[in-house]
Amino acid sequence: GDTLQPDEYIGMCRREILDKYLRDRAFEYGAQCVNGLVTSIDVPADHKTTENPYTIHYQEFQEGSAAGVAKTMDVDLIVGADGANSRVAKAMDAGQYNFAIAFQERIKIPDDKMKFYEEMAEMYVGDDVSPDFYGWVFPKYDHVGVGTGTVVNRPAIKQYQKAIRDRAGDKIAGGKIIKVEAHPIPEHYRPRRVQGRMALVGDAAGYVTKCSGEGIYFAAKSGRMAAEEIVKLMDGGKRLPTQEEIEKTYLKKYDKAYGPTYAVLDILQKVFYSNNGAREAFVELCDSKYVQQVTFDSYLYKKVQGNNPLDDLKLLGETIGCLIKGYSNAKPDAVFSNPVESQKRL
Repeated sequence: GDTLQPDEYIGMCRREILDKYLRDRAFEYGAQCVNGLVTSIDVPADHKTTENPYTIHYQEFQEGSAAGVAKTMDVDLIVGADGANSRVAKAMDAGQYNFAIAFQERIKIPDDKMKFYEEMAEMYVGDDVSPDFYGWVFPKYDHVGVGTGTVVNRPAIKQYQKAIRDRAGDKIAGGKIIKVEAHPIPEHYRPRRVQGRMALVGDAAGYVTKCSGEGIYFAAKSGRMAAEEIVKLMDGGKRLPTQEEIEKTYLKKYDKAYGPTYAVLDILQKVFYSNNGAREAFVELCDSKYVQQVTFDSYLYKKVQGNNPLDDLKLLGETIGCLIKGYSNAKPDAVFSNPVESQKRL
């Protein structure tokens, strides 16, 4: 867009490429590769006050074999970067969080249609595609990712997915689905992100922003911050850090850097994604050059940007006006009932 500087861009991530790159780089720097599946973790009852090791139980898999071999590993410290269904979080009693289901289809579309998405990423709002989030069509180099998500009505996710395909219409017509993905997305921090010498990062900790639903940057950033602080505390392997030390370094620095961003985006999602009237207001506000600038700056640099107080005051007035207009013109939201499943937590 016009608000982006020549050296600025919003990149689209393909995890199958990024993940391999990160693994290969870790191996080059000396990380030990274990192709395994963690099944359980033994946590000593006194792990907060002693240096007794943790025991990781896992199945190790060899190339060419579908059966794993049961093994154990004793470790002094654990950083849980194992996603929303984190076994580390369960083992350390990190507490539960509410979550969204994100559903995405990778669709290979004809080359002439793919040209439209070379410099374009689309967001769709409306209760047809999600009652509390947005639908999207994002370019993935030689194909597109088409998806949606919801917290409040997860059982209807395939209904919403059909709606986003219908909304995209001719732009993805003739495409072939090459991959289907569905993942839980945390809605807030875990109640406890550090216990003893166990620390959580990324989705395991709950580091996904509201409104945009982005998690990959914060996963990478929190992983690096946690590792750097723990290495400093260990003083070249001479000692093990305590829970209090990890909290006062890693957690304190992370929350100071990104806590305001999570808070602001949480408010924006509650205001603008909650009903069709608010969504209409959101779409109208996006025509504002100032809104575009603030949005892009915040997204690119992952922090709530310091803005012009006069423009902010003007934006407040425009927001109120757009909300009034949106509520008066929008169609009523579809009614749904999900009283039982909506109480599920991870």
